[in-house]
Amino acid sequence: MTEQGSISKPGNAGQIASFLDKVARTPATVPSNSIGKLIFALDATASREPTWEQARQLQSTMFDVASSLGGLSMQLCFFHGMANFIASPWLNDAEGLKSRMERVHCLSGLTQIGRVLEHALREARRERIHAVIYIGDCVEENPDALGHLAGKLGVINTPLFVFQEGHDPNAEMAFRQLAKLSGGAYGRFDAGSARQLADLLGAVAAYASGGYAAMLQFGRERGGLAQQLTHQLPPR
Repeated sequence: MTEQGSISKPGNAGQIASFLDKVARTPATVPSNSIGKLIFALDATASREPTWEQARQLQSTMFDVASSLGGLSMQLCFFHGMANFIASPWLNDAEGLKSRMERVHCLSGLTQIGRVLEHALREARRERIHAVIYIGDCVEENPDALGHLAGKLGVINTPLFVFQEGHDPNAEMAFRQLAKLSGGAYGRFDAGSARQLADLLGAVAAYASGGYAAMLQFGRERGGLAQQLTHQLPPR
């Protein structure tokens, strides 16, 4: 699978800078008396089968990390097949999320990242969403259109944390830009590395349920990829 086009063009520099300035000036804190809300979105096309199984096994990490920070409410989103996009109800426990993920079968199809971002925007306009996670390995959509949506998420303080499996350089370029435009962060993990993916998921759960300070502390304790995420976020 390959990316079509490039998400960054010279003519877009001013627009990107404007988005990032708005994001940087918006505080990213979670009130201590509120539960964190996180959208957990995954590419469920055919190539994603091994990582989907890994994510299913590790998703409880996010609830575990959040339990001491006020808790977490999570919505599972995924796409697969020709045009299937599905979003679950909001879930407050690991077993409920695991049960949902067990029913999913990966199917061949093109990426639908735009639908993930559009859905996240609708949800965030109804009620504050503290973070969006997206896990995938390629981009097959118009990258400029995706960048526009990511920028809108950034303006309403809904950071996107994009975790890439594999080494596709075109996908990495696009994913890094989407994360940056939203005020979030990018991370890449190796296929089969449960520790890497668990650390990335745990760091975002800490952010969603406890804010930047909680994520910073989690990164200090875990090091590695978890700590690298904090270095990418706008100054708080």
